[in-house]
Amino acid sequence: MSEPIHIPTVAELNGKGQPVEVLFWVGCAGSFDERAQKITKAMAKILHHLDVNFAILGKEESCTGDPAKRAGNEFLFQMQAMNNIAIMNGYGITKIITTCPHCFNTLKNEYPSLGGNYDVVHHTTYLQGLINDGKLTFGKGDYKGKKITYHDSCYIGRANGIYDAPRDVLKKLDAELVELKRCRAKGMCCGAGGAQIFKEAEKGEKEVNVDRAEEALETKADVIAANCPFCMTMLRDGVKHFNKEDEVEVLDLAELVANANDL
Repeated sequence: MSEPIHIPTVAELNGKGQPVEVLFWVGCAGSFDERAQKITKAMAKILHHLDVNFAILGKEESCTGDPAKRAGNEFLFQMQAMNNIAIMNGYGITKIITTCPHCFNTLKNEYPSLGGNYDVVHHTTYLQGLINDGKLTFGKGDYKGKKITYHDSCYIGRANGIYDAPRDVLKKLDAELVELKRCRAKGMCCGAGGAQIFKEAEKGEKEVNVDRAEEALETKADVIAANCPFCMTMLRDGVKHFNKEDEVEVLDLAELVANANDL
């Protein structure tokens, strides 16, 4: 078992007069959802392993306001956003990494108009950059000979046009990447976006996540790779619907990279 690591808060480093190169924005799911916490830990281990100067806001971090905005409550969104912006600007934050596409999209595209201008990077793109710079290497071969299929989350894919970065990372795992029928710009939502995960399903012939999971299972992949905690929940529930949870894993890219580096 790996040794526990200490992750400093921005306030802690600020109190010591130490600058923070990267703010790791954990997000609501990454903080409170038991499954998503594993993604947070995996990414933190990678950053620590590579000696990245990073910190978190800790208790000072609040929801970005994405669910409120998507549900139509613009007033609540702006209240949440302005509070976060005041805190980050007060600390002089310039670069943010997040494992949540919803947080990424909101921080990158919605915050600038409210005074929050940061270099916001989703962890899939950040991991690709580390690989391109030769800082992140793979040698364990845990996934050699296995099939991995990748689900394009809406806010990384269609909303922000990031398709190659996550695939470039997966190709480094020495596994066989098999594409879903609906992928890239034609990818299908997991069913959680637009705050849908927080409401009851509407009438229909089949749940969206069951439909998407069925498509993923048709690839005969050993692993379904995701890049979003909400997609993770929906895909895992879909796999469980078909009683395939003992045969097919649903893992975030950060977890795949951490596993491949024995972190």
